[in-house]
Amino acid sequence: MSVSADSSRTAAGLIRNATLIAGPTASGKSALALRLARANGALIVNADSMQVYDVLRVVTARPGEADLGQAPHRLYGHVAPTIAFSTGSWLRDVAALAARDGERPLIFVGGTGLYFRALVEGFAEMPTIPPHIRDRWRYKLHEEGPDKLHRILRAEDPKMAAALRPGDGQRIVRALEVLETSGRSISEWQADSRPALIDRASASFQVIEPDRAVLVERINRRFDRMVEEGALDEVAALLALDPDPAVPAMKAIGVRELGEVLADRMPLADAIERAKIATRQYARRQSTWFRNQFGPEWQRISGFE
Repeated sequence: MSVSADSSRTAAGLIRNATLIAGPTASGKSALALRLARANGALIVNADSMQVYDVLRVVTARPGEADLGQAPHRLYGHVAPTIAFSTGSWLRDVAALAARDGERPLIFVGGTGLYFRALVEGFAEMPTIPPHIRDRWRYKLHEEGPDKLHRILRAEDPKMAAALRPGDGQRIVRALEVLETSGRSISEWQADSRPALIDRASASFQVIEPDRAVLVERINRRFDRMVEEGALDEVAALLALDPDPAVPAMKAIGVRELGEVLADRMPLADAIERAKIATRQYARRQSTWFRNQFGPEWQRISGFE
């Protein structure tokens, strides 16, 4: 699990000798990254979609001052929580970081599987579909069937229609909702994809698979500590910005629950318990995603304190 001191770019511009550390929340991945960075002088790069946001340091379990003092950290807390930050935006930030600091070893650590996939495979950024558009096309699919929607797509986007089977309802709906939202064919969005940034041949891939009972205990202890360290104040500061309820930062675990406490609609003890349950459920989903989506190049490790 060492990190090479040679982290130069390949001729194709890919990042060589990167270390990727994934794992569910509270699994000890940040501690592992910090240990490796101290030993090898590496930069730790955030690969968690919630830890990019400012204001929510405690709620999203961003590294604290003690950790920041032991190794350089990048792409943590650099985005206003009122912004809908995307995977494509993160990739652009990573590319800029690698161009600036790419001679140092880079350790990518986090719990967002899509970030890791985008690093290794590239990513086609798509527009955010408004709920009313998504719901309408799904209703049409249910009521009218895929053949009717395929005829609509053929009239509006013949190139994409020719690439889809008339019975492939889900992909037809996706093409129609992207077209309506953006005015561009989904094929254009796919052609404008961002390339992979990591040289797979020289990278180290590690995913933490912690003992379930230990992980539950760590999650429970950590959220108690978050409340002690000012999570309520952070949520109050976020809500004072009056963000759009749809922005990702509003979906951070603990925001809704502690927001109910601040609004005098829920006792603190109930909010803490609900947040712990939500965190455990999220960790389970993360573990399932990593188990099903990560290939054999990923080394499975048990976790670290």
